[in-house]
Amino acid sequence: MTLHLYSTATRSTTEFKPLVAGKVGIYLCGATVQAPPHIGHIRSGVNFDILRRWLAASGYDVTFIRNVTDIDDKILHKATHESIPWWAVAMKYERAFTDAYKALNVLPPTYEPRATGHVTQMIELMQTLIEKGHAYAPGNGDVYLEVRSLKSYLTLSNQKLDDLQSSEDSEDSFKKDPRDFALWKAAKPGEPSWPTPWGDGRPGWHLECSAMAHAYLGETFDIHGGGLDLIFPHHENEIAQSEAAGYGFAKTWMHNAWVTTAGEKMSKSLGNSLQVQEIIKRVRGIELRWYLGSAHYRSMLEFSFEALEESAVAFRRIEAFLERAIDVLGMTPDGVIAPAFADAMNDDLAVPAALAVLSEIVKNGNNALTSNDRTALSVAVSQVRGALGVLGCDPLDEAFAGEGATNTDAIDGLISLALQQREAARLRKDFAASDAIRDQIAALGIVIEDTPQGPRWTVSK
Repeated sequence: MTLHLYSTATRSTTEFKPLVAGKVGIYLCGATVQAPPHIGHIRSGVNFDILRRWLAASGYDVTFIRNVTDIDDKILHKATHESIPWWAVAMKYERAFTDAYKALNVLPPTYEPRATGHVTQMIELMQTLIEKGHAYAPGNGDVYLEVRSLKSYLTLSNQKLDDLQSSEDSEDSFKKDPRDFALWKAAKPGEPSWPTPWGDGRPGWHLECSAMAHAYLGETFDIHGGGLDLIFPHHENEIAQSEAAGYGFAKTWMHNAWVTTAGEKMSKSLGNSLQVQEIIKRVRGIELRWYLGSAHYRSMLEFSFEALEESAVAFRRIEAFLERAIDVLGMTPDGVIAPAFADAMNDDLAVPAALAVLSEIVKNGNNALTSNDRTALSVAVSQVRGALGVLGCDPLDEAFAGEGATNTDAIDGLISLALQQREAARLRKDFAASDAIRDQIAALGIVIEDTPQGPRWTVSK
């Protein structure tokens, strides 16, 4: 089966055919860096990292662009609230996002452009739009896109223009139509600004992404991604201004669903955000990534700490299998992709189906351990590593080097000490003491398994 992807623009799943054979260009809307990242933000990074890894595993040369919005109304508001310069706010939280991506093994983008570094390209795009009759400068320093000049506006969200409320990005008094949106905002006292032929000001959010996508991927590229909440107005307006300029723009539109709490989208405004830096104090980064990536990218993920812990325990079982199998083999096989796993991933990145395949592979591997079938065991380990590599969750990946389970060093040390005491009791034939130590460890939810390589322990649930 070849790769098939669901496109929001067509509401259908079709075979993916890149514009250039063997190469894929992807633009992902990145963070507006005005606060620490919560897991709702990072889910998008994980989902599209899995897409990128799968394309690479399938033989494609991937150019992956993830921008940083470092000038925005929210950033300016935060700067006032924190009494620090706007650029310091942007840098502070950009680093927080970078740290979160790294903790969850999200690959760095091929290029990560900042909006403030591409004002020249934005001005050039506005000039093109004005010359083509799709944008206008009313004389107050603003520049607007005239949405009624476009024939294909709102094709992504399938809304009707007359049903829309006024665009809230600027005042209506200077607009030809209340629904026209700002490409450029006139300078206000105390705010940062850049010079343009129409007056000093700063870019509108939508303009930034069109200019940066064009700069790094050209007029037409393969895939544009982001969260469901970006379909309107952001992605609609990106399409409008890009196609009005004559660009083909994105051929496939992909949107990941939200992380929800109590059925509501996770957001700071609802007060239910869960910051990545806090959650990885409870579980490892690899376990949080496993949890966020385990649902289909188009399915809502209802967050709870109970579900997170259950997911983490399930991952630890796979991890324990790998560790035990590699000990038995005395080597670490490279990863390979199982055909059934590939079929699942080629079906619009059907990760839940892919995980079912992975579970069967681990089951076969455990059977091979029991029967001492080293050939079957080596195949299972290779296929497990291949699957985990695509999912970005291979515990042998150097990105996770030194990352232990929560309090692992202390826990491992204590259990190892208890096992040494149990082994000493067995050697002196004090089987009552040996059994008592085993039962006490088991009461803590730890399963002890005696192997030719020595006793091993795993979490029981």
